[in-house]
Formats: sequence, C-alpha cells, structure tokens
Amino acid sequence: MQELVGWLRWLLALSAVGWAAFPLAYRLLRFLPGRGLAFARPLGLLIWGYLFWLLGSLGILQNNLGGVWLALALLVALGWWARRGSEEAGLAAWLSENRRLVIAVELVFVVSFSLLCLFRAMTPEIRDTEKPMELAFINSILRSPTMPPHDPWLADYAISYYYFGYVMTAMLARLAAVPSGIAFNLMIASVFAMAAAGAYGLVADLLAGWRREHEGQNLLLAIFAPVITLVLGNVEGLLEFLHVRGAFWRYEDGELVSRFWTWLDIKDLVSAPALSGELQLRFWWWWRASRVITDRNFAGDPVEVIDEFPWFSYYLADLHPHVIAMPFAMLALALGLNYYLGRGEGETRIGPLTLGIDNSTLWLSALLIGGMAFLNIWDFPIYLGFLMLVYAYVQAQRKGWALNRLMEGVWLGIVLAALGVLLYLPYHIGFSSQAGGILPNLINPTRGAHLWVMFGTLFFPLLAFLFSLYWRRPEKPEIYPDDNSSRGFLSYLFWRRGRFIELFTALLIGLTLVAALWAASLALALGIAWGASLVSADPGAADLLAALMGAPDSASLFALALNRRLAFTGGWLTLALIAGLSLRWLLPRPLPEKSITEPAANSNNFAVLLIFFGALLVLAPEFFYLRDQFGHRMNTVFKFFIQGWLVWGVAGAYGLAAMLSAARRGGRAVAFIVLALVVGVGSIYTLNTIDTNFQDFRNSGRTLSLNGTNPTGYLSADDQAAVAFLLEQPLGTLVEAVGGSYTRYARISAHSGQPSLLGWPGHESQWRGGGEEMGSRAADIERLYSTVHWEEAANILAVYDIRYIYVGDLERTTYSVYELKFVENLPIAFQQGSVTLYAVPPSAP
Repeated sequence: MQELVGWLRWLLALSAVGWAAFPLAYRLLRFLPGRGLAFARPLGLLIWGYLFWLLGSLGILQNNLGGVWLALALLVALGWWARRGSEEAGLAAWLSENRRLVIAVELVFVVSFSLLCLFRAMTPEIRDTEKPMELAFINSILRSPTMPPHDPWLADYAISYYYFGYVMTAMLARLAAVPSGIAFNLMIASVFAMAAAGAYGLVADLLAGWRREHEGQNLLLAIFAPVITLVLGNVEGLLEFLHVRGAFWRYEDGELVSRFWTWLDIKDLVSAPALSGELQLRFWWWWRASRVITDRNFAGDPVEVIDEFPWFSYYLADLHPHVIAMPFAMLALALGLNYYLGRGEGETRIGPLTLGIDNSTLWLSALLIGGMAFLNIWDFPIYLGFLMLVYAYVQAQRKGWALNRLMEGVWLGIVLAALGVLLYLPYHIGFSSQAGGILPNLINPTRGAHLWVMFGTLFFPLLAFLFSLYWRRPEKPEIYPDDNSSRGFLSYLFWRRGRFIELFTALLIGLTLVAALWAASLALALGIAWGASLVSADPGAADLLAALMGAPDSASLFALALNRRLAFTGGWLTLALIAGLSLRWLLPRPLPEKSITEPAANSNNFAVLLIFFGALLVLAPEFFYLRDQFGHRMNTVFKFFIQGWLVWGVAGAYGLAAMLSAARRGGRAVAFIVLALVVGVGSIYTLNTIDTNFQDFRNSGRTLSLNGTNPTGYLSADDQAAVAFLLEQPLGTLVEAVGGSYTRYARISAHSGQPSLLGWPGHESQWRGGGEEMGSRAADIERLYSTVHWEEAANILAVYDIRYIYVGDLERTTYSVYELKFVENLPIAFQQGSVTLYAVPPSAP
C-alpha cells in the first residue's frame, strides 16, 4: 500500500510539472496543432531541472527539498506569465475545444506509465549491467549538499558524466517522497510514458495538418507511433523463433549444419539449437537482439557492436542517459516541426548576423540542445544537426535553393551550440571526456543482412510510404509556361519516361551521397596519414591509422577497405535507396505537381525530412566513428542507430497512418499488408520478452514491488542493514572492496550515497578519459585492508581523509584482510552478522 501511495504521488508530481509548463508549451510551440500538449512534461522537467541545477550550482538554492520547491515555484511563475500572454489566444477555450486530444494524450501517458510500472514491478532489481552506476548517481545527488554532486566512486571529485537526468530523478524523488530504489523504476516508466506521449503527439500533429476534420481517426491512427517507435522489436525476435525450432538446420554426418545461419553470421544463432523436443529459449536470449551487427577487425576476428533499440532498452531497464533522453528527443523533433509549420516566422539579430528564427524559439532551442549535452552528450550534435537541417530546408523554401541556405543552417548551428554551452557552462567546466577525435570507418561496412535484421521492422513502412508518394505523382506534368530552356524540355522528356525513371534518379542521388561520404572518409584517412608523417620524423608514422586498426601498413588497410566495401553492398545500397528517395522528394523540382499543393504536402514533406535525417544518422557510422577507449565504432553505432530508430519510428508510423487514410482502395490495402507485416514481425520479440519477464517473476515467488534495492543477492541482508545505517550518517569517504565493472563491487557506496574512495575503476577511466585522478587508490585500498601495521594503515587513512571502513564478505574474499588493527584502534560504528563498519575519528591517525 505504501508503494502504491508513492506511485500515485510520483504520477501527480510529474503531471503537475507538465501542466505547470503547458502554458509555456502553448505559447512557444504555437504552430503545432496540439500546441505542445504532448511535450509539456519533458518541457517542464527541462526548465524545472535547469533552474534547480543552475541556481544550485551558483549557490543560490540548496540541494534539498526546499530548493526543489523553490525551483518549481519559478516554473509555475513562468507558466503563469506565459498564460497571461496567451489569454488572447484563448488557452482555456483551446483546452475545451480540444478535450478529445487532451484526454487521448493523457490516456497514452497514464496507460504507458502504468503498464511499464507493472512490468518493472515483476523484476525491479537494480543489479547487473549499468544499474548500480545509475543508482549511485541518484543517491549521490540526493546526499550531496551542493551542486555539482560528488562522484560516488571517486571521493573528493565531482561527477564527470552527463548526469542531468539523474538530477531530474532525484528532484522527483524528493517531491514525491519516495526512496531512490523506487524512484529508479518510476523514472524508467516515466521516461517511457513521456516518450510514448511525445511520439503520439508528433504523429497526431502531422495528421491534423491535413485531416483536422477527422480528429477521431487521427487520434486512433496516431497510436501507431508509440507502438512502432517504442514497443516493437527488431527482426532478431523472429530469428530466435525460427532458430529454436530448428528451421534451416539439417543433419550431415550426424551433426546439425546450416548454410543460412552460417551465412547470417550472428553470434549465438550460428550455433546449433538443442532440438530436445522442448522449445525453450536460452538464458538471456533477448540480449542478442542488441548485438546483431558483427564487425571484424583486420585479422577477421569478430568485434562486438552495440545496436540497441528502444524496447530492448526498456526491457533491460538501465536508467542510462540514452534512455532518459528519449522524451527530450521527441521534444526536439516537435520543436523542428513547430519551426517548419511556422515557415520561419520572425527573426533574431546577433550583431551583423540575422537569423530567420524568433527570439523565443532560438532560446528554447538553445536550452534544449544544451540540455541534450547534459542529458546524453551524444545527442547534442545529433539534434543540433536536426534543427540545422530543418532551418536550412525552411529557408530554402522561403528564399529559394542555393548554397547560402546551407551556410545559414551552419550559422544557426554555431549560434545554438555556443548558447547551449553557455547556458550549461558550470557543467562543461567540470566535464572530462574520453573522446579522441573522429576516425574513418574503413573496414567495417554494415552487412545488408545485419542492417535488415536491425531495422527491417522500420524499413517496410518507410519504403512503402516513400514509394506511395512517388506513385501518386502525375504521369505527364506540364512544363512551366515561362520555361523555354533546354532544362524544361529535358525535364519534360524525363517525366515522359514515367515513375520508374524518377525512382532510378532517386537511387542515383542516394549513391552519389554514399560515394561522397566514402570519399570523405578516405580523405580523412589520407589526411591522418599525411599529418602524422609531417609531425614525426619516423618513416612509419604514415601507417599510424593502419596500426590503430591492426593492419601492417596503409596499403593493406586500403586494400581490405575496398574489398569489404564492395563485398558488403547490401547495407549501403539500402541506405542509398532510402536517402535518395527522401532527398529527391525534398529537392526542388522544375515541374508543378499536384502532390506539392495537396493538403498533405506539409506533413508528408516533414515526414520525408525525418526519413532523410534518419538515413544520415545510420549512414554516419558507416564511414566515421568517434575514437574512444573501446577503439572501434561500437559506441558510435549504438548512439546513432538508436536515434535513427526513434526518428524513423515516428516517420514510419505517420507513413502508415497516411497510407491508411489514402482515398485509393489499393493504397489502403498495401498499408494494411505492411502494418500486418510490421506488427507481426516486430511483436515476436516484444511478446517473448513480456513472457520471459512474467516467467521470471512467477518462478521467483516474489510479490509485486517497485523497490529495486530489496535484498536480491546483490546486497545481503547484512549489507542492507549497513546501508540503512549509512544513509543516516554524515557524508564521509568510504572504503570498500574495489573490483571490476558490472559486479557487486562498490555496492555500498552505490546504495548509501556515501562517496567511495574508489568504485568501478573501468567506469571512472571512461568518464575521465584515463586513470590520472584515480592514482594509486586501488593499491592503497588493498594495502589498507591487508597490512598488519597500524602505522601504515593510519597513514593511508590520513592521506585520503577516510571516514568509514567497510568489512564484509566481499572484502574478505577480495583481500587478505587483517582486521585486528581496526579492532584495536577504531570504534565500531555498525555491526551485524558478517558486516562490520569502522568509523574513523578525526584524531585517529
């Protein structure tokens, strides 16, 4: 009952934040038919979180409940100001006239939130993968007296990570008065529900742009958006279904062999299934769907690549930055749509520069784009690029197509990037990065089979929608009356060839784009080799890039690059087709077409713009990647592909809805077939994960609970009692066993919020771009536990100003603990079972 009350308080708190921000959304997103209603909650969280964090960083607000309430009061005041400014527009009247939309959006949010809460309540444990790190950040923020919060796993340092989403989580936890173990799972459900409402709102707005008189149908059709974007899985679910049933396997010489699965080359699926007569998926079968793309290094050895999609992320339930940022990605798409529908109304002058965007939109864009860097820094360039693309396209439609339009988009990007960094300057000052520049991806083009396994669920509606647009074009358009040039004559002849010529032209445009990107990656590779030879007297410096990729020399590297690029044509040909179809549709056409003036033109064009942007996101890791500690494109594929899925999911959902709304019977029939195919294939993964989750819950004998910190094996009962004790104690440096990432190490600091001298060293190295700050802490901790000399231990305690020493089962199995020195010289602060917590008085050393 207590958890249910906490659930309700959280839901009401988040809804209050959203409705407090709705007048701002109504005013700032005024060109959207839905007036930003579906995006009010993420907008409210963004502004509320920004005010609390910034004023806390400046020392104006305290990091406590009072500070949270004061920041909320400021948000309410801003909403009240916006509401006063919107009285003439009739905000109250709009809500009354659009009550069906209001009810629909709220239903999508509440139902999505409730269902995912139920889903998480079956398996709420905060353990494994990244969850301990994320809980550590939340508890650190809840315990830190000021901003920036302390690093939970590196005492005396602030967090060096994009932690804005955890600030929001901690704020809601305080406002709703729920503990961090429950807040963790409630935030997962909140992010899912806000993203679902956002996707729903986007498609509803696009449909309302040309079917406003069919509001009821629009609201029903828009439900495709959250389902396709967030709920359906990729094609690997179907492959699992076939694999476990022995499809495409046969016996040869007493062994199961399969040419199909060998050709497909997806880990786990290349192994023969256990055909025991009992159809049972292997342990953690669902994990493979996020690793379907297999890269290979120069020697041909497999290299793991992450290719998550939303439902996998929500099933895994890591409260990771890329997940928290999803609703704000929807807000960024809505901001782009608002600007597009407003046709660039207004302008802003910055010195000699004039931007075709009004002041309020510019500053909201800067606040959002800057916040994306603080939420998930990978999304900063992605959605900055999106707004630049929309801006350039709108300006091209207003002023005509020219190279200057691209430069105008670049100038907007420079201004937004500068303002975004300036608005969040305290964060950037304390942030360290492991990024080591951009490198060309030469030897790992994505195989077509793997790309279709990853995105096949989306490719069907996207391609069907694009082909439907071309198919609806007139056969024999007239030449412009004032166009007597050879261009007009050739255009007329070109159109006489029919639709297939137009499709062929689109493919050529796509291939040209791919060729340009390939040439750019090769030029970057040559530039790196040339630059290395210039700055080094070593004759082998020109082979630096080859050495990074495991090749003996540059000639061998480029030979393999060419060989693989030509061998694996399916991936880049698919992307060339999608990019070409969308770009050809967006580019100016010399002939008048009914499709440009029809009511759906605006919505269709923006959907095609989304498709093109998604193609750019998926194409980018085909030719470039960000160098980091992993040394290959794993993280770049991960962060770009999941954003590509979100963008394509919205566009595909709209495409299906538009096709189902088509006047022609044939178009609707095709749409129904595509819809059945998409839902049929994509739901296999989703339904099986739901069943796996339920089976885990049923077999565990647990009751439903959202508390992920209950004793689960990650924390013993003695550990749990010690954590409860530490939660009531003053902050101080804690020493506990140090070990590898994704293990039980650093468990006490993660759950108590006490700053550990050192937690997961691998993660700290990733966050800070190296191990300089960690120094000799790991070795000193081992000496502290194992030394028999109190003087040596006392010196370590003094050097690091250690307050608490934790001795439990994990410490005893990790180190040769000589505990007598602590017993004889330090008071016991807490003891239960196998756990003893020693407190270090200030005068002890």
